[in-house]
Amino acid sequence: MTTATTPLLPETGRSHLQETLFAWLEPEVTPAPAADPAKKPASMYAPKTTPPPEPPAPKEAASDLSHVWVVAAEVEVTPRVASVADYRGSFKAPEGMRVDALEVYCRGCRRPYDEVKGSDCAAKIDNTHLIGGDQSKRAKRKIPTPPANARLIPGGTINRRGIGAYVSGVSRPKR
Repeated sequence: MTTATTPLLPETGRSHLQETLFAWLEPEVTPAPAADPAKKPASMYAPKTTPPPEPPAPKEAASDLSHVWVVAAEVEVTPRVASVADYRGSFKAPEGMRVDALEVYCRGCRRPYDEVKGSDCAAKIDNTHLIGGDQSKRAKRKIPTPPANARLIPGGTINRRGIGAYVSGVSRPKR
C-alpha cells in the first residue's frame, strides 16, 4: 500500500498544508536595533533602575444583591398546547393573552415579594435559609415509639450491596 506524502518545506520542516495551522505557535521575530558603537555596554554593577509602580487595581464593583422576581402564573390553554407544554416544558402564548399571576417571588431565595421587597436577596448572601439554618443547631429526628401492645420480632440482616443484593431481589423484584 502506498500513501501520498506532501514534501516538507526546507526552511520550516513542515508541509505547506500545515503552515497556516502552526503560524500562531511561532514567536514573532522583531529586528534588533542596530548597536551604537559609541555606547558602552552596561556593566552588571551599574545601578539598576526600578520600573514605575503599577497603578492600583480598580476596586470591584459591589456585587448585585438584588432579587430576581418571577411570577407563578395560571394560563388556560387548548389540549394541543397542553400536550406541547407537557412535552417541551414551554409553549408560545398568543399575542394579547391575559395571564393570571398566582404568586410573585424571588427566583433565588424563593421568598414572596411582599415579605422581602426593599431588602437584599438572601440567596446571594448565604443559602443557609434554604436548608433550614445551621445544621448543628437543629433538633435531631425523634425515633417513633411503638404502641404499647406491639411486639418487636428480630429479623435477619438485609444485604443491600454487591451482586448478592441483586440476586436476592433487593434492587429488583423477586421471581
